[in-house]
Amino acid sequence: MSKIDEQYSGTKQVADALAFDEARLAAWMAEQVEDYEGPLTVSQFRGGQSNPTYKLETPGHSYVLRRKPPGKLLPSAHAVDREFEVMSKLGKAGFPAPKMHGLCMDRDVIGTEFYVMDFVTGRIFWDPLLPDLDKSERGPIYDAANATLAHLHSIDHEAAGLGEYGKPGDYFQRQIGRWSKQYRAAETGTVEAMDKLIEWLPQAAPEQERTSVVHGDYRLDNMIFHPTEPRVIAVLDWELSTLGDPLADFTYQLMGWVMPPEIRNGLAGIDIASMGIPTVEEYTEAYCRRTHRDSIPELDFYFAYNIFRLTSIIQGVYARSLQGNASNERAKEMGAAVQPMAEAAWSFAVKAGA
Repeated sequence: MSKIDEQYSGTKQVADALAFDEARLAAWMAEQVEDYEGPLTVSQFRGGQSNPTYKLETPGHSYVLRRKPPGKLLPSAHAVDREFEVMSKLGKAGFPAPKMHGLCMDRDVIGTEFYVMDFVTGRIFWDPLLPDLDKSERGPIYDAANATLAHLHSIDHEAAGLGEYGKPGDYFQRQIGRWSKQYRAAETGTVEAMDKLIEWLPQAAPEQERTSVVHGDYRLDNMIFHPTEPRVIAVLDWELSTLGDPLADFTYQLMGWVMPPEIRNGLAGIDIASMGIPTVEEYTEAYCRRTHRDSIPELDFYFAYNIFRLTSIIQGVYARSLQGNASNERAKEMGAAVQPMAEAAWSFAVKAGA
């Protein structure tokens, strides 16, 4: 197992700052979760940076609980009710999502809102190089991720009951505005590249051509793959999902190919073709074929936008770590990534004509 996989895989004892009254949770589950039978054992997943996520085990079943973090939060962040809604409705539409067992908006139970879903047994790949797989296995894993995202973007959101899940049109303008505000609210120091991006991005944003459900944080470690097959059996972490431009969603994952390894485990500068991992061009061609597009223009803008957005998210994680309520123990290290990521985003903005 790679160092990255070791850091984020598995569970640990619940951190003191994220602990709650387990007896009250067990009482809620006995009332709300069909066929629930205790006793209940609670541990915390190592991975994840935003909504704290726990493994709930009973003698006969395993569940996952995902909650808002305690403490002061940024506006509109950590909407677990939206996650519950989108996974419930997409699952009914045939998309790979865990079975949802219940949503609790009563803060008196564990201190914040939460939901409970099935624990899905499978493989999660934290390291995008897939070092534990053979060369012949890596391409099919990436192709399955590509096909699953194309599937998401092809779902009729109106028919799935998600027609009101987000605002129509102007997706980039709304997202740029949102993440500029979130960044300012979590700002802990001056980063010149972020200031320039906040000014430039709104005037460079393309028109939105299609609307679909967008995941918002689509990457390998937010998918559970079948234990032995190259097949996605569940997509997780829908906190940032909404209705929006599917190209923003696709190029968010694609930016991993142009980020260096020292920043967010990027693939830039690595001979991925020799490892059986598709190139940017191959991955893009497969997505375009599946979504009936000729090509994706202006990749430099999309990379600038997505790295800016991710930098804003990371700044928020870092700010929460200073308050002591981040879900991942490595969150404080995120602060060091903000400056180089912002500069990487600005370098793509310059390529795009800034």
